[in-house]
Formats: sequence, C-alpha cells, structure tokens
Amino acid sequence: MKYLHTMVRVRDLDASLRFYCEGLGLREVRRHDVPAGKFTLVFLAAPESPDAEIELTWNWDSSEDYGSARNFGHLAFRVDDIYATCAHLQAMGYTIHRPPRDGHMAFVRSPDLISVELLQAGDALPPAEPWSSMPNTGSW
Repeated sequence: MKYLHTMVRVRDLDASLRFYCEGLGLREVRRHDVPAGKFTLVFLAAPESPDAEIELTWNWDSSEDYGSARNFGHLAFRVDDIYATCAHLQAMGYTIHRPPRDGHMAFVRSPDLISVELLQAGDALPPAEPWSSMPNTGSW
C-alpha cells in the first residue's frame, strides 16, 4: 500500500493557492481542469515530501457551505523555523490561532478553515516574544 494524497474542497482556488504555496511553501505538482464536470484538481506537495500530496478540489459552480471544517481534523507540516513561518503567515494576513508559545507547535487555518499544524523541526526553539505571551484565538 502507498499513501497518495489528502483531498480538501476549496471555495476560492486563488486564495487557497496563496495560502498553501506563498504562505507555507508548497509547490503545485499538477493540475487537472475538468470542464465536463465543472471542477479543477490541483495537487500540491512540500519540497521535502514530494510523494505526500494535498489535492485541492475546486468545484466551479458550487455554493455548498463547507461549514467550519472541524470534522476534517488537520494537516501537519514540519518547518525549519516556526517563528519565521508564523511571522510570514501573519504578515500575509493570516491569524495564528494557536501561537508557538513553546517554540514547537502552532496552528493556523487556511482560507477554507482547514486547520494546519506547524511543528518545529528538531528541538523546540527557545520561547520568544511576541509568541510567548500571545493568547489562542478562535478555534484550531
């Protein structure tokens, strides 16, 4: 058996690509537009794990409410510098819902409310401001 991908439905493909590619550093691996079915599939992968893909499914005409997406759980990524990653995402306008107070773990949500866990590679970084005193925000 081989793990292939995780699929998440997205409301706004451009907003989702900005979050996953510009924000998190994933790369678009391939894309399939299916005019007959009125949907687009975009496969993304992290540079260090190209075989573990995320499939973004964008239904062109859908007005379906995907809710708060809490039934999904979360995606998790190991990052080289959790503080730099969180600062970068925050500068892009994303809320860090569970700040990396411990220098090890943080949570942010995608434009489609998918919870994304960020984990520091190796040992936790020493606690640092503004993260150490930043409270949780919303749900993650």
